[in-house]
Amino acid sequence: MASSTTDRAGLLYAFAAFGMWGLLPLYWHLLEATAASEVLAHRMVWSLPTAVLILALVRKWSWIRPLLRQPKRLGLLTLSATLISANWYMFIWAVSQDRVIEASLGYFINPLITIAIGVLLLRERLRPLQWAAVGIGALAVVVMSVAYGQVPWLSLALSVTFAAYGLVKKQTALDGLEGFSADSALQFLPAFGFLVLLAARGDSTFTTEGTGHTLLLVGTGLATALPLIFFGAATVRVPLSTVGLLQYIAPSTMFLLGLLAFGEEMPPERWTGFLLVWTALCLLTWDALRNQHRGRVALRHAAARAAAADPAAAAAVQPSDGTPEPLTTRR
Repeated sequence: MASSTTDRAGLLYAFAAFGMWGLLPLYWHLLEATAASEVLAHRMVWSLPTAVLILALVRKWSWIRPLLRQPKRLGLLTLSATLISANWYMFIWAVSQDRVIEASLGYFINPLITIAIGVLLLRERLRPLQWAAVGIGALAVVVMSVAYGQVPWLSLALSVTFAAYGLVKKQTALDGLEGFSADSALQFLPAFGFLVLLAARGDSTFTTEGTGHTLLLVGTGLATALPLIFFGAATVRVPLSTVGLLQYIAPSTMFLLGLLAFGEEMPPERWTGFLLVWTALCLLTWDALRNQHRGRVALRHAAARAAAADPAAAAAVQPSDGTPEPLTTRR
């Protein structure tokens, strides 16, 4: 019963995290009177007090002092903060330019870019279905490039910056809250300086668009932190394979918002590109589930053989939940 309750809570946390990420375009759309650069700066500035408040509530400070004595990790964190800042800016800008569908494509193809990075940089070996998925994803980019007369740079830039962020973040070995707090601390001063400059030039909208607008800008820190907290709570309660599949809630929600709420166009060539990407993702999902099943079967067979040979050794080969890594890293 406890396990079932934990699983249900984990699923609720996952749905909350990916649902909030998927609905973020609605939040940024409410701030359309403010330039993307100013929205980004407020998101960075208000993220730090949000992070400090959460750290105070959970009393989690012990990781900070050791981190400050490790220049290499600080350098990696600076790089990760830069990458996620670029990703945030492009996404906010995409919403302001009515390009939410194009932005959603970037997060759909993120698993394919992550796999490509693994092959090129980490020398990972792919299974046949993974190669097929990457090939279909590349074909989708070619189809859209030919149809539109240009490479879908926004989708690719969003995907590449996010995949690179995940790769760098993995090297820092910080959990979700710690990583968010470290990024926020590194982003704070440049963002605060930019906001001071805007105010001095009379270009700030912080106090000129009404109380509601001001509160929305202040709330960008919470809008950034909450999905991350829910995501972290989900990953410790449900298998990572489940989290990996649920991640597509976010770009699917963005796609529907762009199509139905913002009225963006979907010409045939764009449908063709998306259908190819969705086909590639179906192949990746099928391959992941099949590989997970094979792993469980192999573990059961190993446990059975160990039990037959030496009952005392069987406990050392008991099957785990067999969950593979998620298809992408968290954003």
